Amino acid sequence: MLGERAQSIDIERGEVTLVVAAADYLAVMQTLRDAPQTRFEQLIDLCGMDYSTYGDGRWEGSRFAVVVHLLSVSLNHRVRVRVFCPEDDFPVVASVSELWASANWYEREAFDLYGIVFEGHNDLRRILTDYGFIGHPFRKDFPLSGHVEMRYDAERLRVVYEPVTIEPREITPRVIREDNYGGLH
Repeated sequence: MLGERAQSIDIERGEVTLVVAAADYLAVMQTLRDAPQTRFEQLIDLCGMDYSTYGDGRWEGSRFAVVVHLLSVSLNHRVRVRVFCPEDDFPVVASVSELWASANWYEREAFDLYGIVFEGHNDLRRILTDYGFIGHPFRKDFPLSGHVEMRYDAERLRVVYEPVTIEPREITPRVIREDNYGGLH
């Protein structure tokens, strides 16, 4: 049904994954929603992905992707659609919020956390981080510890930014299990 617009279709663990090019993404999504043989009425999830360290750093494809899970209630089937952003420096894909209203906040989340821009989105702004926040915290190259922290100062009656007061440390998990852990006594 999708012809050459489907770059790949894989079935692993009983789950179908369809990979499409960014240029075909919006048209493919419209087809998946409207075609009588697919009828994906619901967008269940949409998220950003950063593949920069995927496979022990041996990843050679585009760095950023958008992954969408669709559900057809009437036909009782699901599909995962993956679209890679053509440019790593400025990741852009089309918005599907006009096709499924539920995509609105998911796309805002992917924009906020990964910096993926959804072309055609009517309200693309940060949703989880502060308006003045710099960077995208789910990118693999985002620093684990910042240089400033913010807190509300009751005396000044406003939020203040100060140097980080927490000393960085490495935590090594320790596992202690009693004899016969998880078994019957």
